[in-house]
Amino acid sequence: MTGASGADGAGHISDCRITGRSGARQAVREAGRTPGGTPYALHGTGDPVVLVAGAGGTGRIWEHHTVPALTAAGRLVVTFDHEATDGAELAVAVGELLTSLELAPCPLVGHSLGALAVQELLLTDPRLAGGAVLVATRGRPDPVGEALARAEDACARAAIRLPPEYQASVQLAQNLSPRTLADDRAVTEWLDIFELAALTGNSAARPPRRSVRNRLAELGRITTPLLVVGFADDLLAPAPLGREVAGAVPGARYAELADTGHLGFLERPDAFHTVLLDFLATLPPTDPGALRVP
Repeated sequence: MTGASGADGAGHISDCRITGRSGARQAVREAGRTPGGTPYALHGTGDPVVLVAGAGGTGRIWEHHTVPALTAAGRLVVTFDHEATDGAELAVAVGELLTSLELAPCPLVGHSLGALAVQELLLTDPRLAGGAVLVATRGRPDPVGEALARAEDACARAAIRLPPEYQASVQLAQNLSPRTLADDRAVTEWLDIFELAALTGNSAARPPRRSVRNRLAELGRITTPLLVVGFADDLLAPAPLGREVAGAVPGARYAELADTGHLGFLERPDAFHTVLLDFLATLPPTDPGALRVP
């Protein structure tokens, strides 16, 4: 199971191919590791944008849809792998990536736990971001999310590994929209993806997740240009919680995509990329590398 307080189902499918839904994965132009050990990949050329995956995720989850869309728009896209379990921990890794590759300030796009990390960075070191897109985010806990997190933590502490078939069906229900679940062909494809992830993953060995605390009041200090994207049918990061984040940040924009669950950027990539690219086009020019933090 996946908890909503910083967790997301995307992390469980990051290493699985989704090429049947979108074509071949984007070729990597350059790959390496930061001095802190974070594996990263660079795609395309142009003004940089950094994509931050959710809990347990690798950068590969962005490569089937979002990387091609951004590189076609003339962007240098940076993806990376992480094993963070809370937003503050992941924010440190993002900051180290930005400074070591001399990317700052540049736009940041975070999904779920990745969005929480970007939120944290906007509060602790806003100089690093030239703009931010928070996808499937939240500014406070909610009872359903906390219950899911406790259930997942209990399984992790007990070293319980659920049967792959059961785990896949839970992932399916938690991460996708009713519209997708009503499409028999799509359900079959997604079940294959989730079951493969369950067979190859190591969810029982993951450390317990940390709860999200209420930070709505603190978010009012953010001055970075911001777009919050909510998915209308998201069970793990309900759209109203994302709308609250946008409402807490002065000048923030909010967009909500219909017929999308927690993995809405994979369910309706074209709609997601439209709002993403439209927002990126509004950001003022920056000079990546101009901010060199010792």
